[in-house]
Order: sequence, then C-alpha cells, then structure tokens
Amino acid sequence: MNANSEEEEAVIVHVDMDAFYASVEERDRPELVGKPVIVGGSPERRGVVAAANYVARKFGVHSAMPSITARRLCPHAVFLPSRIDYYAEVSLHIRAIFERFTPLVEPLSLDEAFLDVTGSEPLFGPAVEIGRKIKQVIGEEVRLVASVGVAPNKFLAKIASDLEKPDGFVVVEPDRVSSFLDPLPVERIWGVGRQGSQVFHRLGIRTIGQLRQLPLDVLQQRFGAGGEHFWRLARGVDDRPVVPEREAKSVSHETTFERDVDDRDVLRAWLLDLTEQVGWRLRQHGLRGRTVQVKIRFADFSTITRSHTLPEVTNLTEGLWQAAEELLRKGLQARRGPVRLLGVGVSGLDDSGVGQGLLFDREERQKQGRLDSVKDQLKHRFGPDALRRGSALRNVKKTRNGESCG
Repeated sequence: MNANSEEEEAVIVHVDMDAFYASVEERDRPELVGKPVIVGGSPERRGVVAAANYVARKFGVHSAMPSITARRLCPHAVFLPSRIDYYAEVSLHIRAIFERFTPLVEPLSLDEAFLDVTGSEPLFGPAVEIGRKIKQVIGEEVRLVASVGVAPNKFLAKIASDLEKPDGFVVVEPDRVSSFLDPLPVERIWGVGRQGSQVFHRLGIRTIGQLRQLPLDVLQQRFGAGGEHFWRLARGVDDRPVVPEREAKSVSHETTFERDVDDRDVLRAWLLDLTEQVGWRLRQHGLRGRTVQVKIRFADFSTITRSHTLPEVTNLTEGLWQAAEELLRKGLQARRGPVRLLGVGVSGLDDSGVGQGLLFDREERQKQGRLDSVKDQLKHRFGPDALRRGSALRNVKKTRNGESCG
C-alpha cells in the first residue's frame, strides 16, 4: 500500500531504460555505437529479436520479430546473443538507485519500474527534481540512458516516460491531465490493440480526447467489461498503488508485442524468457511460490488465464518453466489467432525458505539450485551457452537463443 496521507496527492515516477539490452552491449563495446545492434537469437537458428537499438529500429526491426526477418530488413546489423543474467546484474544496480529515493519501488521487468515518491519530497525536494536526479545518477553510475515520466498515477507516468524516447523526461501536472491526454492517439490507452483501434476508428475515434466524449454505456456495449476500463483511462483515472515486490501477493512479468504474434515457437521462446525473469526476481527477494499462472491476450483483446498449483513452493526456473509451458499449450488450444500480450506470474508466495521437496529429488533439486545461483557468473564469463537447461532447450530448440525485452 502507498504510505500517503489522505491530504497528499500521489506522485508517481516511471523509469524506463532505453533499449536496455542493446544499450548495455553498446556501453561495454563502444565500437558498436552508431551501428544497428540487435540482441537475441541467431538468424541461422530461427532465433527471435529480444531488443534492438534505435539505429536498427529505423529499418523496421522490432522485438519479437524473427531474427531472419530482422536480417533481411537490416543486413548490416550486428547480432549479439542475450546475456540475461548480466542484464539482471545491471538491473540490480539500477534498482538500488531507486531505493535511495523511496522504498516504494514496483519493478515491471529488468528495465522499468514505478516509484511512489510522494513521501520522499520532504527529503529530496519536489518530485520533478527527484525524477531528474534519478535519471542523472543512472547516467553517472551505470552509464546508461533512462526515460522518465512524472505524473499523478501509474497510467499517466508510463505514457509520459514513453512519449519522448530516447532520453525523455516528461511531467504531467495534475491540472493538465486532459490537455496532456486529449491529442494522443487512442492506441496509447492500455489494452487498445489492433482490433480495438479498428473498432474505435470505425466510430470516428482516433484520439483519447475523442474517446473521452463517448458515454460509458456506449463503451460497455462495444467492449463489455473493458468499456469502463477505457472510460476511466481516457479521463486519466488510475488508482492502483505502487506495490513493492517484497509486499506483493504475486510476482509476474508480461510483455505486449509490438506486432501480434501467431508463431507458437516464438511464443514459447518468449515465455521461457519471462519465466526466467520471474524466477530471478523471486530468488532476489528470498521468495518461493506455489501457483504458476500464464496470461494470454489475443488480438481481439480477449484474454484467458491458466494456472497450475505445484505440490511444493519453489523458485527454481526449471520447475516454473515446466508448468508455464504446459499452461501456454493449453491456452493456445482454447483459442486460435495471433497473440498481443503474454505474461507469466507466480503467486502463493512464501518467504520461509521451506519447500521444494517434492518437485525434484534431492540431487536434482540441488543441481537446479546451483544452476540458478551461478549461471549469471558463468554466462557473463563464458557466454550465453555456458549453461543451457536441458528440457527447456528441447522445448524451444527452434527459437531459444535470445531473451525477452521487458
């Protein structure tokens, strides 16, 4: 919960690292600066693009694109394998910077987080100054560029951080919410996918300002329960609190694809990456979970979730992945069509350190634990293939050579 008094207006900062994976590679290899850089799987091995720097994006390259397509669009690009565990180390440094300014940090992935700085203003000054200071410290200590949005709530802060990328800094004042939102395209509303935008366009709605003029009952007739969601966001209303990971009831990570994905091998590769990030975050906080959930949102905005309760709590990536992959398979059987969003989460959290006794036998469990705890060091030193999970590799062998970009 937010530690705000009733009189205080919340101030949320959203920090989003620009082209995070690719930027880390450019930082470590200055000769790459100015060149198109693509991080992910090899074009020769049916890999998937995990991240592309802004030079490569000018050629139409985007995440979740097959690497072979990316090479066709940008044949002179530098392709690099992902180093997810190394990026996680960098992310920890960035997280530590956030926590110097507020304990209310809610990470969304390795490269972005919400911060509630309402209670930090007496110590560090106005929220705008806090946002600029965080951006400055990241640049000085981590030598990476972040885009920052400062606003009264999560929805507005996230839009703000994305508006002027890369190296953006956008502030939304509480009395300027409507003027900020109104000219933006309706696609900026969370959840408006390709088919949703087509519905709005048929209604003559192309901006958030135009959407705001639609009555609630019209939106509910068109979009069902999603109608109120659109109605609230078009008015800049979002009352969700910033929940620190250690206080969360679940740990999850999801990604919205820039283009809808209907290749199941690509979806499995991305699900594995999301699962690895969730497992890493659990271990960082000494948490284990019992229930694995997979979320699939299709192009028509219909969403299904599938969950499975494990016999014991765990934070081992292999056990989480086995459950998640089966849930994805069942979810895709239930519906056909391209996927807009994919997510994985773990709930039923336990920080007691007791468990993991039934998923694997003792020897195998110890092996998996060692893999999870040391793979970051080995991969950083010897490359991404230093450790490869046997069953996971078999399941995504056609695509698995890259990591997800959150």
